Amino acid sequence: MPAFDSTTRHVLTPSSLNRLVRDLLGDALPQVWIEGELSNVARPASGHVYFTLKDSGAQVRCAMFKMKASTLRFRPVDGLQVMVRAKVGLYEPRGEFQLVAEYMEPSGEGALQREFEQLKARLNAEGLFDPSRKRPLPRYARRIGVITSATGAAVRDVLSVLARRWPLAHVEILPVPVQGREAPPAIVAMLRKASACARYDVVLLTRGGGSLEDLWAFNEEIVARAIHASAVPVISAVGHEIDFSIADFVADLRAPTPSAAAELLVPDAVAVGRHLRQLQQRLLAVQLGRLQAQSQRVDHLLARLQAQRPQARLQRDRERLVHLQRRLTTVLREQDQRRRTRLERLHARLLASHPRNQLPLLQRRLAEQDQRLRRAITQLLQRRQTQLRHDGRALHAVSPLATLERGYAIMFDADGKVLRSAANVATGTPLRARLADGELALRVCED
Repeated sequence: MPAFDSTTRHVLTPSSLNRLVRDLLGDALPQVWIEGELSNVARPASGHVYFTLKDSGAQVRCAMFKMKASTLRFRPVDGLQVMVRAKVGLYEPRGEFQLVAEYMEPSGEGALQREFEQLKARLNAEGLFDPSRKRPLPRYARRIGVITSATGAAVRDVLSVLARRWPLAHVEILPVPVQGREAPPAIVAMLRKASACARYDVVLLTRGGGSLEDLWAFNEEIVARAIHASAVPVISAVGHEIDFSIADFVADLRAPTPSAAAELLVPDAVAVGRHLRQLQQRLLAVQLGRLQAQSQRVDHLLARLQAQRPQARLQRDRERLVHLQRRLTTVLREQDQRRRTRLERLHARLLASHPRNQLPLLQRRLAEQDQRLRRAITQLLQRRQTQLRHDGRALHAVSPLATLERGYAIMFDADGKVLRSAANVATGTPLRARLADGELALRVCED
């Protein structure tokens, strides 16, 4: 940020001046809460919201841009008192001081809501909402106390549902104001009275719908503590289904609407009647089954009693003896038949093993063996003769005699040695030549 003094002239443009002021405001007041009345509310097609926030002495222009405006849970209108969280700034193009709103809520409802949340947190920390302390409701309530306005629509709905579902219940209206300053102490007094008289099986605390301010009597701490201290189970049905009160959290059961509370309080007479008829039918069926079982048991005992008489026992023993005799006869006959069959089989085996019966068989076997031996010898001789002829031919093929038959001769010297060369034979040496058909005596002569 530039520093200014009286000796130096600093010339600013409108843009730089507005920017300087905007920064000064943003640094000094980054975010503020401001409460006032809405006026000049405008919502152009862009989705932004422009409005003026005023009180009796001043006003300031405000803008809430589309992203933040889309989160609003109510419709801003002129004359509505609101609380706004905003950044302080300056609209530079026109040099106008303005607030840029980030959050907005109706003043009264926002304060009540904060008070509601604070009380809820404190009572919860004390354990008033603990599920373990909540008591079960009676299944068939005979006396029901309804703490509500005697002239409201809620009491008519409750009475109508109770009369339709469970006419046997005795319902008493315990009238109290359900809105305004006198409502909380009146509700507390009636709760204490209903708890002290020990007359009711259950108490219903209810009223119809309304704004948060209308339902505020049921968010008072004294009412919550009176519900917590009640000796009688308490059902809370305050407002519509989307409404929640402190009484709902403390009560033993919360119902979304008065009519729903009445349905939770009592059973449906038609359904109970149907259930009773089913139970009656089941009881009759069980009794009939037991009677039939007992009748069968009596018949069984009678049969056992008759079976224990001496005549009956003798008859049973006689029948058993006849049966055993038949079995014995059958067994003996079967054993005799098996022995006969085995004896016949052994006799046949003995006959088959007698030497007289074995001799023809052995003779036949001997003859067969003799024939086989003769055939084997004959075949062997034939094979040996064939082999001999083959070997003779082979031997003859390599015999020297076969060579002589082809015109050759073998020369022997006087000592009978075969001459293998003519080099060492002298003239006049007697020789012997063997031919195929005989021998010749020779003498070497000079050529």
